[in-house]
Amino acid sequence: MSYLWTIRLMAMTPAPPMPKATRRQHDREIVALAVPAFGALVAEPLFVLADSAIVGHLGTAQLAGLGVASALLTTAVSIFVFLAYATTAAVARRVGAGDLPTAIRQGMDGIWLALLLGAAVIALVLPTAPSLVELFGASHTAAPYAITYLRVSALGIPAMLVVLAATGVLRGLQDTKTPLYVAIAGFVANALLNVGLVYGADLGIAGSAWGTVIAQCGMAAAYLVVVIRGARRHGASLRPDAAGIRASAQAGVPLLVRTLSLRAVLMIATAVAARLGDTDIAAHQIVLSLWSLLAFALDAIAIAGQAIIGRYLGADDPQGARAVCRRMVEWGVAVGVVLGLLVVLARPLFLPLFTGDPGVQDAALPALLVVALSQPVCAIVFVLDGVLMGAGDGPYLAWAMVLTLAVFAPVALAVPALGGGLTALWGAMTLMMTVRMLTLWLRTRSGRWLITGATR
Repeated sequence: MSYLWTIRLMAMTPAPPMPKATRRQHDREIVALAVPAFGALVAEPLFVLADSAIVGHLGTAQLAGLGVASALLTTAVSIFVFLAYATTAAVARRVGAGDLPTAIRQGMDGIWLALLLGAAVIALVLPTAPSLVELFGASHTAAPYAITYLRVSALGIPAMLVVLAATGVLRGLQDTKTPLYVAIAGFVANALLNVGLVYGADLGIAGSAWGTVIAQCGMAAAYLVVVIRGARRHGASLRPDAAGIRASAQAGVPLLVRTLSLRAVLMIATAVAARLGDTDIAAHQIVLSLWSLLAFALDAIAIAGQAIIGRYLGADDPQGARAVCRRMVEWGVAVGVVLGLLVVLARPLFLPLFTGDPGVQDAALPALLVVALSQPVCAIVFVLDGVLMGAGDGPYLAWAMVLTLAVFAPVALAVPALGGGLTALWGAMTLMMTVRMLTLWLRTRSGRWLITGATR
C-alpha cells in the first residue's frame, strides 16, 4: 500500500530537472535502439513494393490480384503483431531482473505460440481463399491471380509470425540491430527471388508468392539461429511449455483487442472517404499512405520505449522508468514537430508523385495540413503507447482503444451527413489521436503502470 502512495506522490510532484549526464545516457540509449528499429520498420513494406513492381509488368489483372491478396495477408499478419509487443515487454523485464535464461525461455514461448497460430491461419486460409477474395470485391479477371497468390503466400504465414515473435525477443534483449540486418537481407533476397521465379522460371504471380515465402522462411531461420544460440549459451530450454505458451497468449489478448480496434478506426475512415466520392477516396489513400509512413518514424521511438521501460521495471527502478519516459516524450514531440514541418514544406512536391489529377491534389492539400499539425500529438501517442506496452499494461491499452473507437466512429460517420469533406474526416482522425493521447497521458500520469519486478 505504501508503494502505491509513493507512486501517486511521484505522479503529482513536478519532476526535478534531469541531470545532463543522465539525459545524455538516455539519449544514447534511445537513439541506439530507435534508429535500427526505424530501418527495420521501413524495410517491411518494401516487400510489398518489390512484389508490386515485379508483378505489375505481368499485367493489370495480375497486379489487381496481388493488391487484393496483399491486403488480406497484411490484415492477417497485423492482427498478430502482439507477438512482437507482448514478447518484448516480457523479455525486457527478465533482462532488467538479470535473469537471461528465463528471458529467452519466455521468448521461446512466444515463438512456439507464433508457430501454432501460423498453422491455424494456414488451415483457415487455404480452403477459404476463394471466398475471402470474393469478399474483398476482386473482379472476375483478378480473382484467379489473387487466389493463387493468397494460397501460396499463406504457407509463409508461420514464418512471418515467427519473425514477429523473434523480433520481440531481440528487442527485449535490447538488440534492434539484428532485426535491421535480417530485414535488409530478407528484402534483397525477396527481390532477387521474385525476379528469378516470375521471369526466369516463368512462374508468373505464383513465382512472386513463392519468392516471398522463401524469403520469409529464410528470415525466420536466421532469427531462430540467433535465439537458439542464446538459449544454449544461457542454458534455456527450447522445448514447448504449455503453461508458458498459454501465458504468452493471455498477455497478447488485450493487445489483440487494441489492434483490432485500431484496424476498425482505419477501416471506418476508408469507408467514409469512399462515400465522399472517387476524388476524395483517391486523395484519402494518398494522405493515409503518408500518415502511415510518418508513423514508422514515431513507432521506432515507441519500440525503444518498450525495450527500455520493461528493463527498468524489471530492475525495480520506477524512478528510472519515469525519467526515461519523460525523455522519450521530449524526443517524440521534437520528431513530431520536424515531421510536421517537412509535410507542410513537401506538400506541393509530394502530391504529384501520386497523381496528376488537380481535383485529387486540391482535396489532399488541406488534409495534409491537418496531418502536419497533428504530428506532435501523434508522437506523444506513439511514445506513451510504447511505454505502456513495455510496462505490460495491455488491459488498459485495450480498453483505452475501445473507448477511442467509440468516440471516433460516430464523429467520422457524421462527416458525410453534415456535408463535410476529406479535411473534416482527417479532423476526426486528429480527434481520435487526441483522445488516445489523453487516455495514455492520464495513465502515465497516474503512475499505476509502474509495477516493478521480473513479472507483472
